[in-house]
Amino acid sequence: MSSPNSKVYPSAAAALEGVVANGQTFAVGGFGLCGIPEALIAALRDTGVKDLTVISNNAGVDGFGLGQLLETRQIKKMISSYVGENKEFERQFLAGELELEFNPQGTLAERLRAGGAGIPAFFTATGYGTIVAEGKETREIDGRHYVLETALKADVSLVKAWKADESGNLIFNKTARNFNPACAMAGKICIVEVEEIVPTGTFDPDHVHLPSIYVDRIVLNASPEKRIEQRTTRAA
Repeated sequence: MSSPNSKVYPSAAAALEGVVANGQTFAVGGFGLCGIPEALIAALRDTGVKDLTVISNNAGVDGFGLGQLLETRQIKKMISSYVGENKEFERQFLAGELELEFNPQGTLAERLRAGGAGIPAFFTATGYGTIVAEGKETREIDGRHYVLETALKADVSLVKAWKADESGNLIFNKTARNFNPACAMAGKICIVEVEEIVPTGTFDPDHVHLPSIYVDRIVLNASPEKRIEQRTTRAA
């Protein structure tokens, strides 16, 4: 455990202790394998909690990222945008073993953002007239048709950032920023995995991407694997 006044925990397992439980909803940052909280996902797998609902852009790949939780059957439902890289996901879904709430990617991002901002729902033109709109309220505004989408909130957010100060102010590295800030804001408890922790006051305030008020726990993973999802090479 960390000291009573510190957000920094000695390991991913310690950061999850006393927080995770069966049946919870998790918001997990990342896009493909870019910017995923690798150590926290592995530690969540090792807790053995089950019947989880996971909000994430995708479900990792077989054997890595959220794919690890699919292999151990800890995920009951995915709220996702893209799931095409995971064969086990496909098998479980087609066999009726896994629930899926499918979202257009921008809609998923906005549902998370709305959850963090305290907005219960919003109208979007995306998905109108398709299966995405089935069972949802629609409305015509200024001659255009919209679908009502509800906000997403999570019991726990698992987030990956590049750097944190000891207070929990975060800086993300380029495209690894992706869904991470929105996931962080949507969770009741936010646990962040970072590659570097610096003293509070090190960052120029204008360089902070997400303020510390959204961050509850921090764990250092100085050398993440950062696996490449698909490697393409050409002959020299």
